[in-house]
Amino acid sequence: MLIKSVKGKLPQFGDDCYIAENATIVGDVKMGKQCSVWFNAVIRGDVHFIRMGDKVNVQDGAVIHCTYLKFPTNIGNNVSIGHNAIVHGCTIHDNVLIGMGAIVMDNCVIGSNSIIAAGAVVTQNTHVESGSIFAGMPAKKIKTISQELSSGEIDRIANNYVMYSGWFKEDE
Repeated sequence: MLIKSVKGKLPQFGDDCYIAENATIVGDVKMGKQCSVWFNAVIRGDVHFIRMGDKVNVQDGAVIHCTYLKFPTNIGNNVSIGHNAIVHGCTIHDNVLIGMGAIVMDNCVIGSNSIIAAGAVVTQNTHVESGSIFAGMPAKKIKTISQELSSGEIDRIANNYVMYSGWFKEDE
């Protein structure tokens, strides 16, 4: 893994995190406990800060970045960021699934208990209300998510990634 200080700021990790051997995390990044950063993921806190809560998984090839002097990235608790997703200079509240290959642009706010569908492009300044599913290019609300789906899918994925990371920690 590449963990590097930028301008005197070194990434900080909570307890029980898993970082894959070829993940890159640089600069002003703080993550909570039970987070995981998977193969080829990049978290770049070089031009602004990145804050991540507990039980956040950043899956293979995902990129988290910010906008210089404008938009940091804030990610809540129990968030899954799917394979090859891009999360850039935005706020993601608790209990959110960002689908595979989705893009969330600058100054977006993703409300809690929401799903951004695979391949969706959430354009700059979009506000996703809590309990929504957004899909498409540009992403639009396609439905209100049921509490069962929200807690079922979102929690299942976040909990599975805590379990998966345990498998890799056992073999270290």
